Amino acid sequence: MVRRKTLDRLERMLDDAINGTFRESDYDESVLSRIETKWRQFLGTSALSRENLERDKNRVKELVSDISHQTKTPMANIHLYVELLEERIEDGENRKLLEEIAKQTKKLEFLIQSLTKLSRLETNMVEVRPRKQELRGLLSEALEDIRPKAEGKGIGLCCSCGEGVSACYDMKWTKEALGNVLDNAVKYSPPGSTVGVSVEEYELYAAVSVKDQGIGIREEDAARIFRRFYRAEGLRQEEGSGIGLYLTREILRRENGYIKVKSREDEGAEFTLFLQK
Repeated sequence: MVRRKTLDRLERMLDDAINGTFRESDYDESVLSRIETKWRQFLGTSALSRENLERDKNRVKELVSDISHQTKTPMANIHLYVELLEERIEDGENRKLLEEIAKQTKKLEFLIQSLTKLSRLETNMVEVRPRKQELRGLLSEALEDIRPKAEGKGIGLCCSCGEGVSACYDMKWTKEALGNVLDNAVKYSPPGSTVGVSVEEYELYAAVSVKDQGIGIREEDAARIFRRFYRAEGLRQEEGSGIGLYLTREILRRENGYIKVKSREDEGAEFTLFLQK
């Protein structure tokens, strides 16, 4: 009988902890056995840690929102001043300096936007809401976004996707994920080459592949490129932040999908995004 009461109390404590309603004060230590007392102390510490974690997460959310808001006006002002100076400066040397300022400003703006997106995703400030829909719209929009950059480098784009192929994905965030992969493909491919997008259906997934004819990926880097801020040796002088592929992986993970890469150095790369059907 005593053992049964002890087990019932232990189970009730655990249920309260799971439901987030556990409070040490609800359990009188004077009527608890030694194991129940230790169990109460453990759950009490866990509940406190959870509260602290939630408090820290809320602080991060507030900080991210504040940074995003506070940086918009200064960045807009810098762009405005650059445009005004472009109208006034004609001297060749000063013109080059101004162009470099404009270029670095765009890099800074891109970095701030990427970090903000990443922080919002990691702290659940935004939700990825997948729903079943066709893939042709996703591919079309993602390719149109990258087309100006590809045309600027003389890189061709081709796409192969059958009618009626669908998967469960969030249009906005999955376009962000696919766009990151396409951006890398164009960035690391030589002029005159082609970036191809194709779709293959499996029983559980629809696989969207992006294949380029670029510099490829070294074997030792293939397992690391999805880490946050990772930049492969020899590419650190290239434009980029090391966030894109990490963000892509996180978006797909939240949609119950994943990403794989197949590549050899100097032989191009093929990234495949697996979207759950």
